[in-house]
Amino acid sequence: MSSPKNPGTRRKAGTARSSRYTFFGHPVLKSLLVFPCALVCASAAFAQVRKTIFVVTDAEGVAGICRQEQTDPKSPELQNLLTGEINAAVEGFHAGGADEVIVWDGHDGSQTLSALTIHPRARLLMGYPGVLMTLDQHYAAIAFVGQHARANSMRGVLAHSYSSLGIQTILVNDKPVGEIESLAAIAGAFDTPVIFLSGDQAAADDLHAIVPQAELAVVKQGFADYACLSLSAQEAQARIRNRATAAMKKIANIKPYKITGPATVQIEYTARHVPDADAPYRPGVEVMDARTLRFHGRDFIEAWTRARAR
Repeated sequence: MSSPKNPGTRRKAGTARSSRYTFFGHPVLKSLLVFPCALVCASAAFAQVRKTIFVVTDAEGVAGICRQEQTDPKSPELQNLLTGEINAAVEGFHAGGADEVIVWDGHDGSQTLSALTIHPRARLLMGYPGVLMTLDQHYAAIAFVGQHARANSMRGVLAHSYSSLGIQTILVNDKPVGEIESLAAIAGAFDTPVIFLSGDQAAADDLHAIVPQAELAVVKQGFADYACLSLSAQEAQARIRNRATAAMKKIANIKPYKITGPATVQIEYTARHVPDADAPYRPGVEVMDARTLRFHGRDFIEAWTRARAR
């Protein structure tokens, strides 16, 4: 073996290797550099494994709710039934390994739920949090409780898409959508899966069509818009609790729902909510007819934001 060019710089046999680095010319112990790095890595790992579940709530998919007058957010019956189902879901998510559950009061202006009665291990989000619904926070997963099917669904109980009074239909890339599909797509844009839904059979079918691995708790069967066969509140809550736990156990195996590439969002409004005279000047809009606007975007988020901007 040939000798090195500068043999005098070689470490002598048996001499301990230096444990010092230099920092701006000054010697520093290796451990002083390694320790902060270890803390940063540990902190990052903790942040990644923390499991926060974001729960979207509504009224029309709750067990025992089948008539329009029952959906009044101030109705004690609705408040008790919905709160019971939410608290059962919170218990199930925590039993399955969730670290935190955030519940959004999503029905009729956030007037249904109360911090007095919500599960003590949940946090309550009230009011409209914006078009992205805070889903850009990169939650571990989202879930639906009390969810209804999209507008024009066969056998859907009180089915509609966002507003039964204001919106006739919503199409994304020419396919009908409601809250389930659109919120799943927003979450998917931030790599967040939908893992659970409770509601009527039509709502469960809507989610299963785009996220077949999600856990479902069907609490009632619809026969018509205002006719259904419902479980008791106690049985519905037990089913929700069990399915929520099961959803947490398989969270790693449920893929986010994504809409890729350029997108269009087309909204047909009802006669009482026709677009105003300024509608043709909104960004990315195409006027289809007197009640229908189509919004174009480079991706789903841009198209959806343009369509739903207030």
